[in-house]
This record gives sequence, C-alpha cells and structure tokens, in this order.
Amino acid sequence: METRSLVPHQSAAFTLPVASVRSVFRPHDVERKLAKLPNRDHENLRTTYERMLERGPERFQVKPSGLPDMASLYEQLPNFVDALDDVKRHVALSQDSRDGLEVTPMLLLGPPGIGKTHFARKLADLLGTGMNLVPMSSMTAGWLLSGASSQWKGAKPGKVFEALVEGQYANPVIVVDEIDKAAADAQYDPLGALYGLLEHDTAGSFMDEFAEVAIDASQVIWIMTANDERCIPEPILNRMNVFEIEPPSFEAARQIARNLYLAIRAEHGWGERFVPEPASDLLDQLAELAPRDMRRALMTGFGNARLESRDQIAIDDLPKAGASKAKLGFLQ
Repeated sequence: METRSLVPHQSAAFTLPVASVRSVFRPHDVERKLAKLPNRDHENLRTTYERMLERGPERFQVKPSGLPDMASLYEQLPNFVDALDDVKRHVALSQDSRDGLEVTPMLLLGPPGIGKTHFARKLADLLGTGMNLVPMSSMTAGWLLSGASSQWKGAKPGKVFEALVEGQYANPVIVVDEIDKAAADAQYDPLGALYGLLEHDTAGSFMDEFAEVAIDASQVIWIMTANDERCIPEPILNRMNVFEIEPPSFEAARQIARNLYLAIRAEHGWGERFVPEPASDLLDQLAELAPRDMRRALMTGFGNARLESRDQIAIDDLPKAGASKAKLGFLQ
C-alpha cells in the first residue's frame, strides 16, 4: 500500500507528530466488488463498498518526530518500565527516517486492575494515534475480529476493518483486552484471525470475510492484555513480546495515587476547591488499592469532602473497605 508525506519533519519539536498518508485499501478492488453485486440483495455489503469509496483509502500514519519526553509516563506507570523501554526502542528506530513506526505486538500479563488498559491509552496518546478496545471476554465467535461472510444474516465487518476503514489512522493502537478470556467452540476460534494479523507480511493484505477486500493492517500497533498466559495458544504467544506486569511497590503505589489525585483535580472545574496536594495518610490508604480502584475511591472521597464543605479529602471520606473488592497488594 502507498505512503506519502503530509507534514514536514519537525526536527526540534519532539512532542509534535510526523504525519504521512497511507492507503489502507485499493479503490479499484472495491469498485470491482461493487460492480459484481447483483441488483438486489446484499444491501449491507453494497452500503459498505459505497462507504469505502466515499471515504477513500487514505488514512493518517503518525509517529513522534523524535524521541518524546517519556519521563512523565515512567512516573505515572512505574510498573511498566520494561514495556515503555520497548516502545522507546521502536520510536528510536523510526525517528529521522521515512520509515513508519513499527511496534512488535506486546502482551501485558498481570492481575486485573493493575493498569494495563490505562497503559494502552497513554501509549496511544504518546504516539499521536487512535485507540480501539476489543474486549475478548465478550467475544464468542471468531468473526468479530475478522468479519462474517455476507451470506450470513446480520453479517458485518470485523473490528479490524472498522478501525482502519471507519477510523482516521493507518496505524491505530488496537487493544485486545483479556485475550485469555476468549471463548472458543469447535466451529469458530475468536483468536484465529490473529495468526495472520500479528505477522507483518500477511497483515499487509488482511482479508475481512464480510467485505472480501484486502486491507493493509501491517501498521496496526497491537497490545494484548491477559491475566493468565496458559489460556493463550503458543503460536500467538510466540508472535508477541511478553511483559509480566507486577503490582507496584508501596512507594510506587503512593505515587500513582498522587498522580491520580492531581489529574482528577486538574480535569474538573470543582478541583480548584481542593488543596493542591493530598495528605500523606490518604496516599498511604490509597496505596493499598489496585490502580483501577484508586480513581473510584478518590471520586467518592472528593464528593464526601465537598458535602462537608472541606477542601481536603480525609481517610473517612473514602469508601469503606467492605464496599470494594479485595486489595491488590504491593511488592515488598
């Protein structure tokens, strides 16, 4: 598929992305498929082809213009250092060149609530591209990733097709969340499409079963999350860099809690009614929670403190321990 430059390289502004335009399908292929459709029936397929031609094949392909300042990410995600280092290496390879950004598919392996999906969102923000979340725990058929044949009633394109054809980017971050929870039966394998999609060469001509038009998915940045790698087929594991994400240390958990406090306070107009820094004992209490639970606890704390017309969250403002799930625990 063709790539051409859109925005000149920014040599000094490392935070600005370099954008080019890349074709994710060939319009001629779509026109040929559309011409062969019978006059009646296949209305959904006809609409899909017409939509593809209307939008055109070109999508933004973006990457940082240089090595971005990732210090804040290392601070916000202290237990993702190895994964962040891997991303930094791939960005370094693509900077000062015409090459697109390629990131080896990665698997983030760790307990629930540890921040794996949050990491993916931050990575999408860093790279300047979009993010698409595919929750595998709710996917019971293989066609949800790769589309279902138009011969089936109610068939439609899959998630990869939607991300590339309906989205804005040729290199979106696609997060396959809880890949170990994918339900498979004897007829359909939810992970079947990944065998080709995770290989760069075959992903360049990915065939969605509904549209049956070759799509260039070779630039997709894949992030998988899982709690247990034993449920993932070995051939798929071998196609990814696996990062075991440990619970944060106590001090790291306190820092995560502080960062969340500052972020929530800055994101809301009512945040100015609260003190700029949380109390130390509050951070100690929050550090006992999983990162996912910290935000909910803080929102409850802000609300309770506001009801009492106070500008500081007290420990008693947080949800009671019995009202939430078990603590995650931290590394000693």
